[in-house]
Amino acid sequence: MQFLTLVSLFALLIQSCSSRVWNDTGVGTIVFEEAWTIPELDGGGTRSAVLEANLLDIHNQRLRQMDENGIDFMILSCASPCIQGISDPKLAAEMAVNVNNQLAAQISNNTFRFGGFAALSMHNATEAALELNRTVKELGFFGGLVNDYQQAGADNDTLLYFDQPEYDVFWQMVTDLDVPVYFHPRTNVPTIENLVYSNGRPWLSGAAQEFAATLSTHLLGLCVNGVFDRFPNLKIIAGHLGERIPSDFIRIDTQLKRQITNGLPMLRNVTDYWHTNILETTSGNFATDLLLFHKQQLGLDRILYSIDYPFVEIPDGTTWVNGLTDVLSPDELLALKRGLAIKLFKLNDD
Repeated sequence: MQFLTLVSLFALLIQSCSSRVWNDTGVGTIVFEEAWTIPELDGGGTRSAVLEANLLDIHNQRLRQMDENGIDFMILSCASPCIQGISDPKLAAEMAVNVNNQLAAQISNNTFRFGGFAALSMHNATEAALELNRTVKELGFFGGLVNDYQQAGADNDTLLYFDQPEYDVFWQMVTDLDVPVYFHPRTNVPTIENLVYSNGRPWLSGAAQEFAATLSTHLLGLCVNGVFDRFPNLKIIAGHLGERIPSDFIRIDTQLKRQITNGLPMLRNVTDYWHTNILETTSGNFATDLLLFHKQQLGLDRILYSIDYPFVEIPDGTTWVNGLTDVLSPDELLALKRGLAIKLFKLNDD
């Protein structure tokens, strides 16, 4: 009962406020690829005790590190694979509601410093759309986060991608709400994991290769299957400096152009969509030379700072971003650290 009361009070607080109140120091960072979880989603025992403790924590060492590293505001999301790792549609939908209610309850006493992205079951596009709508309008969340494809099927071997027409009802809700959806990596289902990575190359699973290789395919699927043509105002976020895609624009566009005569649905090219519909963050990829190259490719108005905590240490991100004073102007650096995020999440809108 106390849990439900907290959620209800938080919802009423959001509805009663004409504008959001947050920790706006004018100089601190805003970060939003930052993971959290609940005990019911313990990673199957694959995480270390320290990592698990850091994922469960919000108001203790996480908040202390935010204060020590000049982080004004943090948007939390459910650690991968979260709901995308639940193959049963009913269980997935119930767990999504559970995760979102628990996150809202846990941050309800400090929305000055914390916000949330919705966890979503993507088995059913209509159900996902309704849950996103609930979390944005009733819980004050800033959008949604999906951990790549939704696994499904009795043997976990059915993969649902969100670039097909049956997901249009979901993308319509996203654009109606005018919120972004963050596309985050996940570890593959056992069928792929065992075939590609466990068979002689386990060192390439995870962040070294698997995450970017798998998620970039999903992101490109949104492009080639015309999602952004059907929803020109849709906003998608990709972490880790774009999962390598902006580093390969010319090759991708050149090769896809050859597919037009084969019925390629998209009306523009990938580079164009990245300038209008896709934003990227620096999460877990603190590479200055690459950032400057992407500045040339995209412009800094498409790049935002984030960390990827607790999989990446907060001080590492702080040291890197504060060291960019030699390569970015003060206005550029402030936009990267906070300015664009304020606009994207409408933090200062009435």
